[in-house]
Amino acid sequence: MKSFTYTITDPVGIHARPAGILVKAVKPFQSTCKITKGAKTVDLRKLMALMGMGVKCGDTVEVTIEGPDEDTAAATIEKFFKDNL
Repeated sequence: MKSFTYTITDPVGIHARPAGILVKAVKPFQSTCKITKGAKTVDLRKLMALMGMGVKCGDTVEVTIEGPDEDTAAATIEKFFKDNL
């Protein structure tokens, strides 16, 4: 299992556009990819659940990836967060 924490720096947080791009980026991976904010955890493949978390600028989230291609998936997701959020 791979995991990392990230503090959101985008002024609008995780909103529709980056959430949609993130879901598309995660889809090709076989690994289970989840994001956690506080007590709420959702699958990164579920757009509405991701947007429903209400992640705002300054919030810290934890991303966990587990599966056969977790190394590649973790690197891709972490790069996406740094570049877009």
